[in-house]
Amino acid sequence: MEEYHIKLSDWEKSRESERRKLLVEEVEQQQQHKDEDWWKRLNNKLADRWSSRKKPENMEPGVGKWVSYVKREKKLDSLVGRRPTAPPAPKGLYIYGNVGTGKTMLMDMFYGATEGIVKHRRRYHFHEAMLRINEHMHKIWKAQMEEKSLQSSIASWITNLPFDTKAKEWLAAEERYKQEMQMKNILPAVADEFFLNQEEDRKGASVLCFDEIQTVDVFAIVALSGILSRLLSSGTIIVATSNRAPKDLNEAGMQREIFQKLVSKLEQHCENVLVGSEVDYRQFIAQRSVNQVHYFWPNEPEAVNTFEKKWHDVTGRFGGRIISKTISVMFGRTLEVPESCEGVARFTFEYLCGRPLGAADYIAVAENYHTVFIADIPVMSMRIRDKARRFITLIDELYNHHCCLCCLASSSIDELFQGTEDGTLFDLESFQFETETEGAKLRRNVLAEGNVGSGGSPVGITSILSGQEEMFAFHRAVSRLVEMQTPLYLDGVRNVHPYFQRQHRKSQKFSGSLLSQASI
Repeated sequence: MEEYHIKLSDWEKSRESERRKLLVEEVEQQQQHKDEDWWKRLNNKLADRWSSRKKPENMEPGVGKWVSYVKREKKLDSLVGRRPTAPPAPKGLYIYGNVGTGKTMLMDMFYGATEGIVKHRRRYHFHEAMLRINEHMHKIWKAQMEEKSLQSSIASWITNLPFDTKAKEWLAAEERYKQEMQMKNILPAVADEFFLNQEEDRKGASVLCFDEIQTVDVFAIVALSGILSRLLSSGTIIVATSNRAPKDLNEAGMQREIFQKLVSKLEQHCENVLVGSEVDYRQFIAQRSVNQVHYFWPNEPEAVNTFEKKWHDVTGRFGGRIISKTISVMFGRTLEVPESCEGVARFTFEYLCGRPLGAADYIAVAENYHTVFIADIPVMSMRIRDKARRFITLIDELYNHHCCLCCLASSSIDELFQGTEDGTLFDLESFQFETETEGAKLRRNVLAEGNVGSGGSPVGITSILSGQEEMFAFHRAVSRLVEMQTPLYLDGVRNVHPYFQRQHRKSQKFSGSLLSQASI
């Protein structure tokens, strides 16, 4: 792969150099025509008028530039050759199966084993990956718009050429057209510049670990297809997890042709592995653990007092100074944190889930705070389905970042999603993803009748649900809330959470600085 990246870099430089030479040659040819006598110019004008008459009426504007661009690209292919092909990579893995069967654990074990061995590696959950894609696309578009708005948009290499103003303007227009054509293939550009993110001079193999692959809407299908196809064709190895087999990801049938290409790519480059267990090991471990001491219910004086005592104990261990704070969120937004203390934060359910917040906000909370207190969590019902959907997304992100979660709720975990007299709740994995969209409404109405039995297991699931996605989200949220109360999970917070990892890196850097000073 290192050799491939060197070849690719050389090819890109050579192609750009030859492209500029071709443009200059075209300008020189145009400049020579200026010396023709007036009779030839007149004949050319008459010929142009005659040819324009013969043009089809339905010819789109800009076709001439497009033809010139395509001819130039073909000529470059013959001069420089096509883009180098990546060497065959080992097959990746696509792990799928039921909730709590260890898919993410297996992927994370693999990711941990690549540390220090694979230079270029990334691990993303679906929410974060889609937000990052969205953010990066926005940056590329914004950069292009800013370039267009600049009056002095003529590149420096054009400015220094010995041609007149009109010739330089023509060259600048051809450059802009090339950029516009590249923008139509923005997803490969996002994959090249963002997912691989190869900052070092010496580039090597790339591994992408992708947790909970989903196709929640048209954008997800198109984005995943474009980016994963590019990554797989450029030698990246993908290890992914999902609740579904690749062919079953798109039950709604959106963008079938694009989706089929994605499935074909995944099947070509990944081994499909079904984790066929019916056991939810998060619940299994919890049943054999000590009392759950971070989830307090019902929301009555005794539980409230215990919750408050826990808050004071935890913040006391970190200095006890409670302050409000503003944290950065993607897309240039911010989020106010009403109460925080050295990596510990406290919110109400209504503050986090009763407002138009989404995955970007919850990622910001999870990255900044190792311990999160959430008070006044109600029993979820269809009456507050938008809030319930946000709560499930919040739990996903707190779990993914390995946060310690302390809850004050109206019911036990098993009964939290069972609904009230307002109707049952069967919130859905399909509708978790939000960007900065205001309003945060469900993308399609889900109305159903039925009852949910005790123990957190849906009854009459065929009549209640429109598909399996709802059941996956329901079970996953309960499963994760249970695991987040176990000693096994809580003991890992200090080792895994980004807050403590940042502290560890700072400590190492400081120690290294002291050692170097001592040696001096």
